[in-house]
Amino acid sequence: MRLTAVAVAAAFVVATPLVAIAQDVTPLVTAEWLKAHAGDDNVKIIDIRDDIEGTDLGEFPYIANAVVAPYASYGWRTEVDGVPGQIPPDAEIGKLIGDLGIDGDDHVIIVPWGTDSSEFGGATRIYWTFKYLGHDAVSILDGGWRQYDAAGLERVADAATAAPAEFPVNVRPEMRATTADVEAALADGTKLIDGRPEEQYLGQSKSPVVRTEGTIPGAINLPHSKLYSAEYASFAQPETVAALEQAIGLGKDEKNIVFCNTGHWASIAWFALHEVGGNKNTSMYDGSMAEWAADPARPIQ
Repeated sequence: MRLTAVAVAAAFVVATPLVAIAQDVTPLVTAEWLKAHAGDDNVKIIDIRDDIEGTDLGEFPYIANAVVAPYASYGWRTEVDGVPGQIPPDAEIGKLIGDLGIDGDDHVIIVPWGTDSSEFGGATRIYWTFKYLGHDAVSILDGGWRQYDAAGLERVADAATAAPAEFPVNVRPEMRATTADVEAALADGTKLIDGRPEEQYLGQSKSPVVRTEGTIPGAINLPHSKLYSAEYASFAQPETVAALEQAIGLGKDEKNIVFCNTGHWASIAWFALHEVGGNKNTSMYDGSMAEWAADPARPIQ
């Protein structure tokens, strides 16, 4: 479905420039930017939409110049030591990215459906993956396919193909919090931010992959739905993120760890705080509640 109110999304449209050179890497790019730069050398578009073939998009369901790597099925996440949804081992994830024709010099553009905050989380999770692996030249198409389609940009019958490339992996461990890091945070008062819906934060419901209801003691809630407008298909702008930070008592550049159930919704909060808001002291607990609650000895509030 095409958007009819894209131009009036003043509360959420991020102020990224409509005219930019490909070297200007920003966390979010507009459909107009993508139209201008889709054919540039070293711009690689990844279409992460799930179930493309199961939707009614006619004979031209693909984005021009994009390789397809669905979020749910390409291998972006895997089970590690019994914990679901984790980043695969370094060599494995590096090969998966290289097989898309992406090398260390490429500016990667990630395109989700843009349906709602949870679905958009696929893009923020993959964005976090690139950053964690040491690749800074990565952006998300704000609003994803919904903005792309609303702008009437080129659609094609078949997805693009690419020759495999060598993707360098230079892990940044500070971006990925471990269970030990969370335990240390509990001891020293580092803020823990729960990106799940309020009912899960309050223990009124839970994900089936988490052993029990509740949250990590002392955690504060920043529901992922507050960070993306499903109505206008756009991510929260910096001033919105700043207001939400203030509302939860998070100081500017204050150290914090975000989590959810498996590191999916948490990536939305991480993207908002670390990338849009500029707080480089934000890390993400990849294992999240699935890992934390697996051990009954760990405290649950």
